[in-house]
Amino acid sequence: MIRKCSEADCETIFRVINEAAEMYRGVIPDDCCGDPYMPMQELRKEMGEMTFFGYEEAGKLLGVAGYQPIKDVSLVRHVYVLPEHQRAGIGTQLLNHITGLATGERLLIGTWAAASWAIRFYEKHGFKLQANKTELLRKYWTISERQIETSVVLGIGLPLHN
Repeated sequence: MIRKCSEADCETIFRVINEAAEMYRGVIPDDCCGDPYMPMQELRKEMGEMTFFGYEEAGKLLGVAGYQPIKDVSLVRHVYVLPEHQRAGIGTQLLNHITGLATGERLLIGTWAAASWAIRFYEKHGFKLQANKTELLRKYWTISERQIETSVVLGIGLPLHN
């Protein structure tokens, strides 16, 4: 079941994101992969800026994703699934849930350029790499120049459902 997360889920969201993000170590540049990958202070800030949804099974969050409508687009943020539950369709269900909520002209996703598995996942769901990634990252995200340099943006036009 997918449900909206609350402040009470913060510790669990922190664990899911940081356990799942371990796959970035040795793949993305070391200066972009802290320990933990997402500090609690950063997560709390982002929980105030976007809505997190969780995939729950037997009362346990197995995956999380953030959703953020901003200006004329919607952003998919932080799609992470616990490593032992990956490749079971949880990420797809979270992405489909957010896609159903999306408003604006496009639904955009930013990810690391070196995270080929993430890019393939989004492309499998109809997202296309955006040529103007730097412009998009500067307009819709608040991230460092280093992250802009090492990231890509994928997008899909809206509305998806007629």
